[in-house]
Amino acid sequence: MIYMFLADGFEEVEALAPLDILRRANADIVTVGVTGEYVKGAHDITVKADISLSDVQSEKIDAVILPGGLGGTNNMDSSAEVKNLVQYAADNDKLVCAICAAPSILGKMGLLDGKEATCYPGFEDTFKGGKYVKQSVVRCGNFITSDGMGSAYKFGFEITAALFGNETAEKIKEQIQY
Repeated sequence: MIYMFLADGFEEVEALAPLDILRRANADIVTVGVTGEYVKGAHDITVKADISLSDVQSEKIDAVILPGGLGGTNNMDSSAEVKNLVQYAADNDKLVCAICAAPSILGKMGLLDGKEATCYPGFEDTFKGGKYVKQSVVRCGNFITSDGMGSAYKFGFEITAALFGNETAEKIKEQIQY
């Protein structure tokens, strides 16, 4: 199961573009309401989450995805439950994905130690022991990070490739005229 965390203030495109791509790949993915059933994005787009945070089953995690947006990132960073689930995924070699400001959560948790990663400019100082790479998407082991809304599709394709192979990602790119 892929869990995408949504918290008030999330960057809508950073969540919905990868979500759409993964659903086109027939991924088993659900959105998780961190701050409630209805989650208001950074640009006043409200999304109804599929499940609540209390419904997440850690033993079923295949991947976790943290969209950015400063408000959403701060709300996820304030959630011990979200960080526990991210830690579980990292400890069990599951895919851990974050975009824009959200890689800062991984950095503050020490999960980027010895890893290359990217983020929205200005958050690279949170990469304790990690190496900031100025690229739109960086995959390092079981971690995928991305720098912002403009790379949301690339982020989604990289997650798809990691979970289902490059052929599946390329097929979806062709289908959507990417």
